[in-house]
Formats: sequence, C-alpha cells, structure tokens
Amino acid sequence: MAWNEPGGGNKDPWGGRGDQGPPDLDEVVKNMQDKLGGLFGGGRKSSGGDGRQGRGGSGFKGFGLIAAIVALVWIFSGIYIVDAGKQGVVLRFGAYSETTAPGPHWHIPYPIEQVEIVDVEQRRFVEIGYRSGNAGQSVVAVPREALMLTQDENIVNIQLAVQYQVSDPQRYLFDVRDPNVVLKQVAESVIREVIGKNDMDFVLKEGRAQVVADIKTLMQKTLTSYHAGLLVSDVNLQDAQPPEEVQAAFSDAIKAREDKERLKNEAEAYANDIIPKSRGAAARQIQEANGYKESLVAKAEGEASRFSQLLGEFKKAPEVTRKRLYLETMESVMAQTSKVLVDSKNANNLMYLPIDQLMKQNSAMRQFSNETNNGSSSTTTDMSAPSTSDNSVRPPRSQRESR
Repeated sequence: MAWNEPGGGNKDPWGGRGDQGPPDLDEVVKNMQDKLGGLFGGGRKSSGGDGRQGRGGSGFKGFGLIAAIVALVWIFSGIYIVDAGKQGVVLRFGAYSETTAPGPHWHIPYPIEQVEIVDVEQRRFVEIGYRSGNAGQSVVAVPREALMLTQDENIVNIQLAVQYQVSDPQRYLFDVRDPNVVLKQVAESVIREVIGKNDMDFVLKEGRAQVVADIKTLMQKTLTSYHAGLLVSDVNLQDAQPPEEVQAAFSDAIKAREDKERLKNEAEAYANDIIPKSRGAAARQIQEANGYKESLVAKAEGEASRFSQLLGEFKKAPEVTRKRLYLETMESVMAQTSKVLVDSKNANNLMYLPIDQLMKQNSAMRQFSNETNNGSSSTTTDMSAPSTSDNSVRPPRSQRESR
C-alpha cells in the first residue's frame, strides 16, 4: 500500500501531514541537515533559536573534519620512492628545484611540486644505417643513413649501433627538447665526418677500431657542448662494406690482395729459411779455408824450421846425418809394404814371407768366427789353414840361383 493511499497512515518520508500535495522543499532540506549533523556528532534541536544555533556549530565541525582528512591525504601524497639506478628530479611550479638520490623522499604535493623519475643506469641504443627487426625478422638496411662518402671518393655502407645512458637528469629533461633525436642526429653527422676523413681501404680493413674510437670521442664531445646530459658508453661497428652493386668486384679485389699477401709471406718464409743456411754454409767454407791455410802455413813453417835445424846438424856431422836421413827415408818407404825379406847370414838364398796373404787369411778367419758366434750360420764348416809349401815360402829356384 502506498504511503499516500487511504488508510496508509502518516508515512510521508518528507514529514508531510498526509495531504496529497507535493512535499515541502524546506522540510526536505531541514531533514537532510539534521541527518548530516547527526552523522558528524551534532545534537538534535532543543528549542527555537538555540537548536538552530547548535545545528550550525555541529555542521562546521563536520566540515572541519573533512578538511583535515583531505589535508592529510594531500600531505601524504607527497611521499615518493626512487628506485635503485634512478634519480628523481623535483619541479616546483614547473621549474627545476633539486635532484634526489634513490630512497624514500617527500615533496610538496601537486600542484606546487612534481617529481620526474629518470633511469640513469638503463643502457639505451640508437641504430644508424639499419633497423633490427623483432624476433625472427631480419635486419632492414636504411640506405639513406648507411651510404657515406670516403676521402678517396668511394662509397661505403656503414651500419653502426650506439649505446648511451643518462648522465645528468636535469640537463636531459630541460636543456634539450628531445635528447634521443639529438643523439641520433649527432651520431649521423659525426660518422659522416669521420668516414669522410679516411680512405676506403682504411675504413674497411685495418682502420675499423680507429674509426670507432674517433666516432665515440667526437660524439661525446659534441653532446657535452650541447648540454644533452647523455653519456656515450659504447659504439659498435656492425658492418662496413661497399655498396651491393660493386660487392662482387670488391670481393675479387680483396681475394687478389689476400693472394698477394699470402705469396709474399711464403716468399719471406722461404727467404728466412734459405738465407741463414746459405750464410752458414758460406761461413763454414770460409772457416775451413782459413783453417786449411793456417795448417799449410804452420806445416811449411815447421818444415822450414826442421830443415834449418837439420842443416845445422848436417854441418856438424855430415856422415852421421846422411846415414840417419837414409834410414828414416827407407823406414818411411818400407812401412807401406806388406812383404818381408829375411837375409840369412852366410846363406845364398833369401826367405820370403807372404805377410799380405797371411793377413788376409787371418782376417777371413776372424770374420767367419764372428758370423758363427752371432748365429748367422747353423752348420759347422771345417776350415783348415792352407799348408805352405816350400815353393810358397821360398822363392823359385831360378831366383835363388840368380841371387
């Protein structure tokens, strides 16, 4: 049953008297004030003007409490934490105020102060001459950035990656509008300057490390002069090669140059091997010649000294010296023969001893004995020394008679 139907009783939510007219707006506002006053601890009205004054005091207390809560929330909203590897830049009415280190901090809340968190340890990078694709995608070349002119008027294709990080958060945020764009433009300008001061062969071969070092140094110098607040940490030369249209010819030239270097190294190795040997052989022959010369000179000097001494002795005793010289000469001559003649005293014949034959037989016997001892022969050979007859020992009769 509705509150305004007959028999529903005085159940008017706005405090009506049961009439069918619209609710009184003043009564509705008054009821709402009463409820809010009760909510914030205000008392009920007691009488006329006093009750009205009590409701006004309780309303002010409620609004004060709300203001205090809002003020506390606003104050606590100024607490912020700076993570490790980052720095906080405090802005007061949009202007730089201070830079805070990692850890908890507090600032005057918005809209008076704001905080910008800057990562100073993150390594950012910019690609010059190429763009690396996502996972599974190949690298895309950017000819507008990659093609550069060398000092000898050749074109090379350079692909470079520059790694950098923020060194000064204040300058990074305020001194340059877009530091990342500035760094890329500076990198392109510096690369073209360094490449334009070197020849093509130097850039593509032995000068790669020097080119990278020059680019890094000049980039850092330029960024410092711009107050960009950036630090170039590393420069990587990804690729350096001639344009695609001449790569085949350039590869042939490189192969020919490599063959030249290889043959040159082989020739130098052969020269380093043969020259010391030749020098050693020449030095050895010179030493041998000098030794032979010294030996001949010493021998000649010795012979001359011996002859001089012998001449002095010959003058003192000619006969004795002559006989001694004869005997020495015969001794040296007969020492080379293997035959011995024995002259028997008071006999007409000479005994002839074949010493050379006997020596040969003794040598054959020793060789056979050695072979037998070494096991080279399994049978025993009966070897008897040949008998020496009178004819083999003594000379023939005709020789004896002639003697």
